[in-house]
Amino acid sequence: MTRIAVIGSGAIGGTLAAWLAQTHEVTVCARSPLADLAIETPGGPLRATPRILTDPAAARPVDWVLTTTKTYDCAAAAAWLPGLMGPDTRLAVIQNGVEQRERFPMVPPERTVPVIIDLPAERTAPGRIVQRRDGTILVPEDAAGAALVALFADTVIDARTTPDFATAAWRKLAINCSGIVSAVTRRAAEVANDADVAEVMRGLVRECILVGRAEGATLPDTLADQVVAWTRKAHPDSVNSLHADFVAGRPMELDARNGVIVRLGAKHGVPTPLNQALAALLAATAL
Repeated sequence: MTRIAVIGSGAIGGTLAAWLAQTHEVTVCARSPLADLAIETPGGPLRATPRILTDPAAARPVDWVLTTTKTYDCAAAAAWLPGLMGPDTRLAVIQNGVEQRERFPMVPPERTVPVIIDLPAERTAPGRIVQRRDGTILVPEDAAGAALVALFADTVIDARTTPDFATAAWRKLAINCSGIVSAVTRRAAEVANDADVAEVMRGLVRECILVGRAEGATLPDTLADQVVAWTRKAHPDSVNSLHADFVAGRPMELDARNGVIVRLGAKHGVPTPLNQALAALLAATAL
């Protein structure tokens, strides 16, 4: 039985841990103790009682570590790694953005698997989660990626490898970067129905496309219009995580969603004025 440690007990971490615990030996590394995990899934209730750890000093080596924290909690996640990582342990970084490997430089790149996840879920209380859809996972097409996919073989989560992970990651970033307009306007997905706001969204995505191409991704010009169309098709009251964190007064993943476009744009000489301006305004508003 594969030994898996999941760092983070939020919506994503809790859901993944509950599914994996059905067939694997799972430990959840959390800030606070949990009695169990109860997930309301599209197919019915799912319960699991993984081992819960709250002290990194008590961690022991496992076969896989899945870190599911927000990007601004990487330092806290990294505190678990000395105890969890053995000589053959692999680390799956399940976070937003395009710099998953760079966030944990203490782990050799060949043992780090960047992960793109689409798993709509909400935590309603500690250990209590509502999973909206079965969800998908994409990882690079290599031996480590294939091994991660195998972990989810007995779950409803559709885990697959992709031969062009860079394009997949930048494609998701193009969607995420446009979500800053909801946080700035304090409006849900319906804000995309405003023609002027929709054009700002397109501009944000166009900047992302150009930087992504400079980084080796293959992104079509039509992606800007597609992102607006997808947002308009979403439930009008749906709120992205950046917006939700901003309204709740929590730290935000601004750097992973917009700042990275600005930083890598500067590296390649690609102007990114919209991403830079909106990120600066939102950061100043949050002070």
